[in-house]
Amino acid sequence: MAVKIRLARAGAKKKPFYQIVVADERDRRDGRFIENVGTYDPNQEPAAVSFQEAKVIEWLGKGAQPTDTVKQFMKKAGIWEKFVTKAA
Repeated sequence: MAVKIRLARAGAKKKPFYQIVVADERDRRDGRFIENVGTYDPNQEPAAVSFQEAKVIEWLGKGAQPTDTVKQFMKKAGIWEKFVTKAA
C-alpha cells in the first residue's frame, strides 16, 4: 500500500477549502483517508496553511510521500527541512 500526503477538497462551489490528509494513493481525492494532518485555505489573503507538525513528520518517517503541492507547503512551513535533517 503506497501512502500519500495530499489535498482533499472541501467547501462550497467557488469557495474551496482543502484538508491535508494521509491517504492510500488508490483512493479517490475526496474519499477515504487515514488521517487529517492539516488544512489549506486559499480564500484568505495570504493563503493560510496549517500543519500538525508532529503527525506530518511521523508519517514521512513511515514512508508517506507528499504530492508536489504539499511538499512546497511543507518547505515554506519549514517542516521538510526538519524531516530531512532528522532523517540524515
